[in-house]
Formats: sequence, C-alpha cells, structure tokens
Amino acid sequence: MSTSNETSTTSQVLAGAYLAKGTIGNVGLPGAPIAHFSLVVVPSKDTVTGVVEITQAINRPPITIQVKGTIRHTGYGDVTQIVNLSGEYVVSVPPPAIGSYLEKFTAYMDIDNNWNGIGGFTYGNESIKDVPVKSIQ
Repeated sequence: MSTSNETSTTSQVLAGAYLAKGTIGNVGLPGAPIAHFSLVVVPSKDTVTGVVEITQAINRPPITIQVKGTIRHTGYGDVTQIVNLSGEYVVSVPPPAIGSYLEKFTAYMDIDNNWNGIGGFTYGNESIKDVPVKSIQ
C-alpha cells in the first residue's frame, strides 16, 4: 500500500520528466545503421531510460534494446548536454548452430537543448562514430 509521501514523491519525479525521441546515424545513406531512440529523461536525477531500435536498409530484422544511462549538462557552448546509454540484447544463432547470447549496446550523444548534435553507437562488432543526432518532434 502506498503512503501519501510515496505518492507525492513519485508524482514529483514524473512531473519533471520529459520524452526525447530521435535518431543517431546517417539517415538517408543507403545501408547505414540508424539508432532510433525514445527516452524518458529525468533531469533532476540525471537519468535516462527507454528503448533504442537499430534499423538498417538490408535484409536484417530491427534490433530492439532496453537502455538506461545518464545525462550531464555542460552549461556552455553548442554542446549543452552529454548523454550516455547502455543496454543488452539477445542474438539468436541460426541453424545449424543452436542457441542465443547477449550482446552489448552503448551510445553517446553530444547535443544541444533541442537534442540535435553529434553521437555514435556500438553494437556487436559494429562501431558507428561521429554521426548526426536529430530530434524527432
């Protein structure tokens, strides 16, 4: 059972949160992997949580990853926020081998207050660096 103190604390955290959506990658470049993010940001706690989906214009299903991370405010210049994300996703091995394993995902974004800037991400053996980060309204 919730006490009124627990309820008010939860409401205060949710009231200070906001949703950030966008992409990391060279959107429009054929074959380029693109990380689509949808994150709940809680500035008072410097935390972000959400989902990243990696798509690529090749015959490969999208990869969906639950992520968490941090957001830091720089307070100067064009890069006003730095976001770091991490998570894991399951990779299934096709026949004749059988099995699954966890693969790591990491991402960084050096962005302005509108969530536009430069970033990158790694997944599996792929490392995408210094690509555009674009906000989706």
